[in-house]
Parts: sequence; structure tokens; C-alpha cells
Amino acid sequence: MEKTEKKYKFPIGLAVLSLLVITGLVPAIIRYVSGFGAMSNLNDGRGWGFWISFDLYCGVALAAGGFTLAAIVYVFKLEKYHSVARPAILTAFLGYLLVILALMVDLGQPWYIWHIFVTPNIHSPLFEVGICVVTYTVVLALEFSPALWEALKWNVPMKIIRSIQIPLVIAGICLSTLHQSSLGSMLLIDPTTVNQIWYSPILPILFYCSAIAVGPAMVIFESTLTGKALGHKLKHEVLEGLGKILPWILGAYLALKLGDLILRRDIGLIFTEYPMNILWWVEIIIGVVLPIILLSNKNFRKSDGRLFLGALFVVIGLILNRFNVSIVGMQIRPGYTYFPRWTEIALSIGLFADAMLVIYLANRLLPMGHQEEHAIETH
Repeated sequence: MEKTEKKYKFPIGLAVLSLLVITGLVPAIIRYVSGFGAMSNLNDGRGWGFWISFDLYCGVALAAGGFTLAAIVYVFKLEKYHSVARPAILTAFLGYLLVILALMVDLGQPWYIWHIFVTPNIHSPLFEVGICVVTYTVVLALEFSPALWEALKWNVPMKIIRSIQIPLVIAGICLSTLHQSSLGSMLLIDPTTVNQIWYSPILPILFYCSAIAVGPAMVIFESTLTGKALGHKLKHEVLEGLGKILPWILGAYLALKLGDLILRRDIGLIFTEYPMNILWWVEIIIGVVLPIILLSNKNFRKSDGRLFLGALFVVIGLILNRFNVSIVGMQIRPGYTYFPRWTEIALSIGLFADAMLVIYLANRLLPMGHQEEHAIETH
């Protein structure tokens, strides 16, 4: 009887992600070979481009699952969410790492990035952003490192990390709080540039609150996708528990948004500030109102697919908000126009594909928590 060799099939999804990663390298090469102007359509009328809104403003917020899940599991001791803590920390680590890579392309002379540590401008929100990005990335790397030490069976570094785990988690929560809010602080510098429907003195608080909301949503989103791709399945009660708390956080965020507009006497702008008011309503309805209504329904939360849909609305709403406040709703200097070049979009998509590839490989090669739970259930 002839033995047939089992051929390894390269998944189509991995092939697509690999192609996107290679495509994303092209803009970076163009930028370093021919200069910044060769890869972007930026001009003196626009302060930053598409990738800053996507990679920095959206990427940092979508990485918020790291500090929210770390707090839930290690500080509040809600052990039932332990299976999704490690994937959330990995997603956060990759989010911040990709922000650094995007900034290295954006900075005019990135080889001088170390100057922030030796000649700091402590009065600038950018200083706080830079320090927090670097420090929190290191903290996230240390928080996730037990997965690597477990895979390598290195007990000594494992014991060291375990001994400082709670201080690391607390440091991560503090750093993420500072950074999530300071991105809003950056926009307070020029109240005449950001449209009044979004500009607010409490932008740092709004940014932080929305990041807390998108944290559990991103965990549901990412866990569902990796579960489908890799064949493991989380306990429904874990996803349902995360979905159950979302309406409360989103409700607080909506109350802050509306209360701020009322107190600033700008509530009428959501009806008269055309076309920006349309974008505001789309953002609020898709990302806040719909998830509150849907995820407040106990029957709706009984389905993993519906939970994924509710989480997807929250993620889309967050992305819409960050784009609205950081690029779409920002006035451009008279006489100038800006529309992103394909290289700008390809750079962001390439970085996103990088993260997806690493998440896939980590779930294949490292103990990610949910794998252990799945193994227990099947034995």
C-alpha cells in the first residue's frame, strides 16, 4: 500500500496578508530613498496625513484591550476572562509597535528619535505621547513575555516576570491612561482647526472613555476572528460577559458627549453644521446607539455571531470618531487640498497586515490562554 505524503497547504488568507505586507514595504522604501514628498500628498495646508489618523489615532485606541483586560483579570481578579487576557495584551503590544513603525516613516529625521529622552520638552503633549508609547510598549512586551518563556520552557525569566506581574499591570494601566487621553490633548492646541462639533476642552476624557469602551469590543472582535481561523472556541460566557458591560461604558460616553455639547451651548451644531453633522450622527448611531440597543438585549447576546456584530459596530464607531476628529473634521489652510496617495493607504494596510500575521503565528506557536482552555475542554 503506497503512502501518500501529506502536503502542507498555504492558506489563502496568509497569502493575501503576505502580499499586503510586501506592498506596504514599497511606500517605506520610497520614503527613505526619495524623501517624504515622494510617498505622500501632504503639503503646507495639512499637518498630518492619512496614516497618522489610522495608525496612531485609531491604532492606539484599538490597542486599549490590553490595559482593560489586564485590569479585569489581574487587578479585579475576574479569572473567567483569563483566557482572553494574553491575546488582548498581544494585540495591544502589536498596536503600539506599529504606531512606532508608522512614526518612524512620518518623522523627518527618524534617526534622531532618541533626542526626546535627552532634550525633552516637558510642556508639549507630544513629549508625553512619545514617552508613553515607548515605555508602554516595553511594559506590554514584558507582560506578554510569559507566553514565550512557556513555549521555550525557560523557568528563570518566567519566575522573574511573575514576581513583578502586578506592578507591570498597574504601570500599563497608568501609562495607557496617560497616553489615550494625551492624544486628545494634542488636538486642544488649536481650537480653530478642529470643527466645533468635535472640539471640546474634555477631549482627553472623551478619548479615554471611548478607548475603554472599544477595549472589550476589540477583544470580542479579535477572539472571534482567530477562533474561526484557527478552530478554537472560547466559552460563550466570556464573550457574553464582555458584551454585557459594553452598553454601560458606551452609555457613559454618550452622556459625556451630549452633556459637553449642551454645556458648551453647541448642541444645535448636530442639526445645523452640515455636512459635519451627518458624519457626527453616523459615528454616534453606528458606534454608540446601535451597540447600546443591541447588546442590552439578553437574547441578542446569546449568539456569538451577534456579539461579534455588536462589537464590530463599536470598533467601526471608534474608527469613524478618530478619523472625524483628527483629519475629516480638521480645516485645511485656504488654497490647499489634500487626498491621500495610494502609498499612504498601502503603508497603513501593510502595517495592519503585519499585525495579523504575527497574531496568526502567535496563536499557532505560543500558549495563548484560550488554547489551554480549549485543550482542557476536549480532554
